[in-house]
Amino acid sequence: MIADNRGGRDIHIIREKEDMMKTRVLIVDDHRAYRDGLKAVINRQADMEVVGVAEDGEKAVALTREVLPDVILMDVKMPVMDGAEATGRILAEMPGMKILALSIYADDEFMASMMQAGALGYILKGCDSEELSGAIRKVANPQHT
Repeated sequence: MIADNRGGRDIHIIREKEDMMKTRVLIVDDHRAYRDGLKAVINRQADMEVVGVAEDGEKAVALTREVLPDVILMDVKMPVMDGAEATGRILAEMPGMKILALSIYADDEFMASMMQAGALGYILKGCDSEELSGAIRKVANPQHT
């Protein structure tokens, strides 16, 4: 915050512009410890913030409507509703939503199901934090990477 005292008034410039430029991420994964780790990694990035977490696809669909993230980090295999079905439902309602699939499976079948549903990318859970943040940036702003 910058304070300027001109004419007897305090003018405060808050980091709103900086905050508006942050990529808003929704994390969807059925493993709590993994969600917590992802949240810590993403929130450490100066240009990203986690705006919500969901433990299954059904909750992801509802939460997406509420928080309107820039990028959804979507696990592939979850209870209640899997990632491919959730991706399809979200994109049917909000066609411009950007979804990055996240999975432990390097299987072509899982990858194909997510890409056919409309995910813009697919990253393995074994990736390091730099790969993860780079993938989120690429999905959020493909023209800037």
